[in-house]
Amino acid sequence: MGQRLTQIATRTGDNGTTGLGDNTRVSKNSLRVHAMGEVDELNSNIGVLLCEDMPAEVRSLLVEIQHQLFNLGGELSIPGFELLKPEAVLALDSALAEHNSTLPRLQEFILPAGSRAASLAHVCRTVARRAERAVVALESQEVLKDRPRQYLNRLSDLLFVLARVLNRHRNDGSVGDDVYWHSERLAGDGSV
Repeated sequence: MGQRLTQIATRTGDNGTTGLGDNTRVSKNSLRVHAMGEVDELNSNIGVLLCEDMPAEVRSLLVEIQHQLFNLGGELSIPGFELLKPEAVLALDSALAEHNSTLPRLQEFILPAGSRAASLAHVCRTVARRAERAVVALESQEVLKDRPRQYLNRLSDLLFVLARVLNRHRNDGSVGDDVYWHSERLAGDGSV
């Protein structure tokens, strides 16, 4: 997989291009570079989330996700290459089922709020959705494997569930809850 970085400031991108893992150069405005950047931003946001207090099993899961996102970014950087394995998507499915089974069933919409950790998980969820859209846009122009899109789709769902898990996690042993949306219009008071 491409050459390891030994020098960060190469100045080769000064002309508005960047090198892919197969040594081809493309515009920094290409759909592929956009998708790579969205995945990188998602991974960085998960790094910020990991600065928060959370259950050990959630922390381990997020660290593994960071590694898989690095694989996904590597796959995007080398056209035709495959780094993200089927097991990565299956692991998200398993984690999603496991963590969702511990939560009360949702009866109404929730706001992306609550504890700082849960709120950061919601930010990660929205960045995952944006990364997924960038991959779908790239797929409209180039042939990609299905796994990057599938991984990001499952990950955004998992981050929603993890936000709910994190809203219930408290250092003092108490249990928190989600922040529910209150719509006056749906409540029937006639306002618009």
